[in-house]
Amino acid sequence: VSSMEGEVRVCLCENSRTVTLEKVLGITAPGNRALACDPRTGLLAYPAGCVVVLLNPRKNKQHHIFNSSSGHMPAVRVWDVSEHVQVSELQEHKYGVACVAFSPNGKYIVSVGYQHDMIVNVWNWKKNVVVAANKVSSKVTAVSFSDDSSYFVTAGNRHVKFWYLDHAKTSKVNATVPLLGRSGLLGELRNNFFSDVACGRGRQAASTFCITSSGLLCEFNDRRLLDKWVELRTAQATCLSVTDELIFCGCSDGTVRAFSPINLHFLCTLPRPHSLGADIASMVDASQLFSCRPESRYPDTVAVTYDSTNRWLSCVYNDHSVYVWDVRDLRDPRRAGKLYSALYHSSCVWSLEVSLRLLLMLWSTTPVFLYFLYNSSCTPPPKVIYVDDSVTSLMDTESITITGGNSEKAGPTGSEGQQMDQSRAGIRTLRVSPDGRHLASGDRMGVLRIHDLDTMEEILNVQAHDSEILCLEFSKPDTGLQLLATASRDRLIHVLDAGKEYSLVQTLDEHSSSITAVRFAGQSKVRMISCGADKSVYFRTAQQMGEGLEFTRTHHVVRKTTLYDMDIEPTRKYAAVGCQDRSIRIFNISNGKQKKLYKGSQGEDGTLIKVQIDPSGLYIATSCSDKNISIFDFYSGECVATMFGHSEIVTGLKFSSDCRHLITVSGDSCIFVWRLSPELTIRMRQRLADLRPTSSAPNSQNAPQQKAVKLR
Repeated sequence: VSSMEGEVRVCLCENSRTVTLEKVLGITAPGNRALACDPRTGLLAYPAGCVVVLLNPRKNKQHHIFNSSSGHMPAVRVWDVSEHVQVSELQEHKYGVACVAFSPNGKYIVSVGYQHDMIVNVWNWKKNVVVAANKVSSKVTAVSFSDDSSYFVTAGNRHVKFWYLDHAKTSKVNATVPLLGRSGLLGELRNNFFSDVACGRGRQAASTFCITSSGLLCEFNDRRLLDKWVELRTAQATCLSVTDELIFCGCSDGTVRAFSPINLHFLCTLPRPHSLGADIASMVDASQLFSCRPESRYPDTVAVTYDSTNRWLSCVYNDHSVYVWDVRDLRDPRRAGKLYSALYHSSCVWSLEVSLRLLLMLWSTTPVFLYFLYNSSCTPPPKVIYVDDSVTSLMDTESITITGGNSEKAGPTGSEGQQMDQSRAGIRTLRVSPDGRHLASGDRMGVLRIHDLDTMEEILNVQAHDSEILCLEFSKPDTGLQLLATASRDRLIHVLDAGKEYSLVQTLDEHSSSITAVRFAGQSKVRMISCGADKSVYFRTAQQMGEGLEFTRTHHVVRKTTLYDMDIEPTRKYAAVGCQDRSIRIFNISNGKQKKLYKGSQGEDGTLIKVQIDPSGLYIATSCSDKNISIFDFYSGECVATMFGHSEIVTGLKFSSDCRHLITVSGDSCIFVWRLSPELTIRMRQRLADLRPTSSAPNSQNAPQQKAVKLR
């Protein structure tokens, strides 16, 4: 489909139902402008990458709204929530949209552009026209409409401004009139950063409430005069939610304070979330949140919204956790109930592992990794293993900047972000041993750790490499060997004997650049294949040398493109390599010859980042630097499905062992669980049944070499 903007969009109608998004584990809300609730239905809405999650906190059920366009033109999009369809697309901003708000009468939408845009637009969204517009001279981070829809207020850096609508003029369909603005009278607070604003409701409809980043709750009267304020007694204030009965102020260190909008009298301080570094899996009820140590540190509150019908207060914190509190009785905040809570990754996720009983995810740029006992209907609290005493990196300090920084961009993206992030410590990759007992992880400083998954104890901690460990691989059980290979940016591969307390077997140094993937293959002959940024693929065979084992090179293949990832199909005859030129190259492992080549992305830009073959070997999933995910028929190269939804590059993807799901992780800190169509699942399970000997246990991860299918 071609459009007026010059875009060409490919609609995969035939494959549109092949893969559907079932669950999102993540949130990317940087502040109150990205959190909303619907008192009629109880739904909570927030972004996760390029997807809007509609959460029913009582039932723990999700629905999802996808952005229908991946173009570069900023837009305000209006969606029908019940039908999940877009009903309006409003495009006037050039650099991005900082915040939006509906008027209470539902007729208008106000949108404020990014700092470089500086435009305030008022839309008659049903007619897709701008009825009033003007420019702002300061950075704006929040907007709120008055109760009667006659004006709205914007707030930001040394900025509180009241904008008035002339309904007689704005009713003209084809005319955009100048928007009349009057600055708030700030007095001695004129140099403050106003981090959020909310117009009064009910009896206080003539008032406007703001908070400053320095920790003041302010009230403007009907003459725009800042005539009263109270101290929030916090290091920093970020967000507020106002109804006709209550004001909730979100502050640093997990604090949320409640006030009366009538006289700004303090009512109470609500419960704080879990402390940073706590074992949240052990917190089964809200009462445990009150038994905190004085030295504990808590994540900062970044967004709050209050559902006055159900009396639910939803809070988002900067460790990417979400809490929904039942606050029916504020006279005793200890009676506040925890209706819902979730903890997600606070920064880029680099790797994940899937086993028969655990879904393991990695918190990469923070010193934590965790695993979930995954069930499609619910998500139990994750078990978190902390590998560092510091809690600072558990928080997303780049998601919201409330003191003059560029909050429009939540940290660097793409290759620039990866380069800038190299100095941060944290786990980079991980692998579960075939028996499911050990978890190996490699960090960005070259440290290899082994954890016992039954006791969660660290049983090995060794400085294995001089630079970050990029890949780990255990040998298959039917080889009779218990090996672990570690490969790093320092160009070395270490082979360790997992059966002898991970003692060193051999170090290989053939690569001249970073090693991006290492895999074991073979049965009668144990082979090891590695590829890297030096555009080389090395094929090695294990040989018994005296009392030891040694891998010797049998083939060396060089291509004209960087090789970023590799996977081995279940029969262990072929290796699939994802390349910089967006191609998948299939190599015969026994002779090192390239057997097939086909495109691994539907787009014309970007680089293949990851490739993953399903347990049956029928399909291969790829992620491209254009943020799209694709599934191809492994043998024919035909595209089966293309998905999108992550807002940063997809850094890892795995098929579930039951062939029902594809799980993806990304630099946007989110985990997406995609449900494959029954047709794909049935085909994969049938192939698994054909591959598996009748005497073997139903372990799809360790499917042995049976009935190999030749590449056509």
